[in-house]
Amino acid sequence: MNIKMRILYLDLNNSGISGDMFLASLLGLIPNPNEILEELTELRNYLPGVSKLNIQLMQIQRSGIITNQLRIEIIEKKDHRSAKTLQNSLNSYLNDKKFSDSAKNYASNVLNSLIQAEAEVHGELAEKIHLHELSSVDTLIDIIGVTVILDMIKGFDDIFQIYCSKIPLGGGKVKTAHGMLTVPAPATLKILEKSNLITYGGPIESELVTPTGVALLTNLKPKIRQFPPEMEIKKTIYSTGQKSFKDFSNIFRSFYGNSFDPTNTKSLHTLQKYVEDISILETDVDDVSGEILGNFINKLNKEETLDVQIIPSLTKKNRPSYIIKVLCHPKNTFELIDKIIHELGTLGVRYYTMNRVCVERTQEKRSVEINGKNYEVNFKISFIEFLNDKDIVNIKPEYEDIKRISEDSGIPVRKIQALMQGYLNLEFKKK
Repeated sequence: MNIKMRILYLDLNNSGISGDMFLASLLGLIPNPNEILEELTELRNYLPGVSKLNIQLMQIQRSGIITNQLRIEIIEKKDHRSAKTLQNSLNSYLNDKKFSDSAKNYASNVLNSLIQAEAEVHGELAEKIHLHELSSVDTLIDIIGVTVILDMIKGFDDIFQIYCSKIPLGGGKVKTAHGMLTVPAPATLKILEKSNLITYGGPIESELVTPTGVALLTNLKPKIRQFPPEMEIKKTIYSTGQKSFKDFSNIFRSFYGNSFDPTNTKSLHTLQKYVEDISILETDVDDVSGEILGNFINKLNKEETLDVQIIPSLTKKNRPSYIIKVLCHPKNTFELIDKIIHELGTLGVRYYTMNRVCVERTQEKRSVEINGKNYEVNFKISFIEFLNDKDIVNIKPEYEDIKRISEDSGIPVRKIQALMQGYLNLEFKKK
């Protein structure tokens, strides 16, 4: 099935991310940003203690580039609110407006990420936590503003993919209600711990990532790419935050468009959304025993390694050798190269990054009766998801479970596999 994949790539290398920068960027994707901002000012009626709220989208120059910037004027009486107060205000607003179910879930998840992070930092129950900086109405402005625009551009659909670069965290210290704290703030770190985002320190002594910004991003589950994927760029938006720096542009770039189609047809295959980067590490060894190779494979961490192959070969001196090939995610490249060098004693490791298509997979546990006895068996199910349907690629019982049943029942593994195939035909195929 061919579909047109929409893409949003967030280049955070020269900005980091905050809620207002993200919102200012997304406002550049819609024709009526002032209408959205006018609706967001209604939040003063939903959150107790807000007496004045004005929001404007400005255009200012940064590093010679015209950028979007939000100007928010707030007068509110409270310097802290309970998590419950914020949740009630958010839910009331979402219920009164027209949001998709996916959008409502996203907004709620973002706020819950912030609340849970604060609760873990302070060692309190989430329902009892009181927020300080995050309790301001501008937190809800960022969450709802980002949510409503993503909903408008179908950002929660299956055929919409969000990518982002690595994220600079900044450095130094930041002033909070609890005093001066080292960057990144504790709540920011708690959210990052549960994300797939890749970060690095610096390059300046200032806070570049806020809790709201990272909560908005991680709940979108973006794919990480240091450079934009192949795409037809339809629009580029520049935005900035409230801070300006001498040697750092603080410009947030967004690329919006469609999947690049090299055949110039109107659509791309649904497998396009499963494209990801992997690194391939290779080395040749001709003086390593089988015991050393076996130990090397055992030493590889399954979470770091996607696959490993040992291929018999011949060197230029006609000596028997092996080609060691390891597949991994790019972030684990150098850690595994270090392990290869020290475990095998090789002097050099080749590595390169390339694309692969890897479809989705899940695991289901079922009870299977064999010779009057029930056994628990894990089935690995691979599938391609498109729109609201699934195309099952393969269903396979876990070999270790088959082996365990064979040892317990005395039935050969080959026959257990045949029995499993019959079970698959009856149970899974009827779906």
